[in-house]
Amino acid sequence: MRVFTALLVVACAGSAMLTHAADPADKADPAKAQQIITSVCAACHAADGNSASPANPVLAGQHADYIAKQLANFKSGERKNPVMLGMATALSPADMKNLGAYFEGQKPKARAAKNPDLVKMGQQIYRGGVAAKGIAACASCHGPNGAGIPAQYPRLAGQYAEYTSAQLQAFRAGERSNDPNKMMSMTAVKMSDQEIKAVAEYIMGLR
Repeated sequence: MRVFTALLVVACAGSAMLTHAADPADKADPAKAQQIITSVCAACHAADGNSASPANPVLAGQHADYIAKQLANFKSGERKNPVMLGMATALSPADMKNLGAYFEGQKPKARAAKNPDLVKMGQQIYRGGVAAKGIAACASCHGPNGAGIPAQYPRLAGQYAEYTSAQLQAFRAGERSNDPNKMMSMTAVKMSDQEIKAVAEYIMGLR
């Protein structure tokens, strides 16, 4: 009887743990992000995440886990940006998850590349890399259409060329190094200014 009782206690405890793990309170709630969006994020990224300025990234459609990670990195200083440090400092982990879920649910606007010559070069790099320089194809991680892989590699499709170029240059200079396994840092350091501009231009036209 004592053995049965002990097993029953263990079973109940395990059941409680499973129930807690599935507790809706642990899940992201986009609605709870609304006040932060209105008071903080919208000024630079727009309420729907489709930033009007090439200096600020498009967040609409971006993977929720990726956004939450970047916010955590801004807050910790692992990703350095004085403006975003100020914005992220007051955010809790739950806030970050909620913001990520909100922006992931927004529809990104389609953008078009402007320079045909850069697009041609950028397409070659994005889809095939540059074997002579050991540059891997961007599509191998970010997908053929720039959709990315949730929680691992960000969505790139439709991102402003200016912003993508700035990030690649930051990776190349060592000013940004919060990428898993330093993959982007090792890739960007092999790229010329022209190659960075080209791939950024091509990415802007992906959809």
